[in-house]
Amino acid sequence: MKTLAKWTGRAFTSLFVVVIVFALYSVVSSRVSGEEPQILGYQLKSVLSGSMEPGIKTGSVIAIKPSKDPNIYKEGDVITYKSIDNANVLITHRIMEIQTIDSQVHYVTKGDNNDANDTKPIPAMNVVGHYDGFTIPYIGYGLNFYNTDAGKIILLILPGILLVGYAVYTTWRTIASIEEKDEKEASESPKTV
Repeated sequence: MKTLAKWTGRAFTSLFVVVIVFALYSVVSSRVSGEEPQILGYQLKSVLSGSMEPGIKTGSVIAIKPSKDPNIYKEGDVITYKSIDNANVLITHRIMEIQTIDSQVHYVTKGDNNDANDTKPIPAMNVVGHYDGFTIPYIGYGLNFYNTDAGKIILLILPGILLVGYAVYTTWRTIASIEEKDEKEASESPKTV
């Protein structure tokens, strides 16, 4: 039983270290290059509306593959693009039709849960990437919280608290095991009178 607990602890520690190193690498490399953070070539985006339900639930995180050539998409593809009205707003909808306007490719899009197509065709240059089907439900609420000032502060402090807690726990376990060993040795040693 102790061997199983020991190996579980080691596996957890190794996994924790790998995740921390991978996350740090992703954040630092994206900051150095000036791009958004990527994991294995994908960007994570949170979905805050129900326009693509039931396939993509509100509050989900989706992985999108950044667009190298925004003119290559076809009808039926799900793309993430900058809103025409506000470039800071990203929308993920399905391509319903492809049009050429002033010799530029435009996509007519629609949310799967919407009754009608979006009112304006989207210029291909507004496309950020495409969705390949990877989604994690409800994690998007946490990512949105991270983008607030309070979220950033908490997520900077939380790993430190976890590391201190883990250090205290392992120290306590080590001391307990030494005391247990000393007690066992004391009880096994012959007593002299």
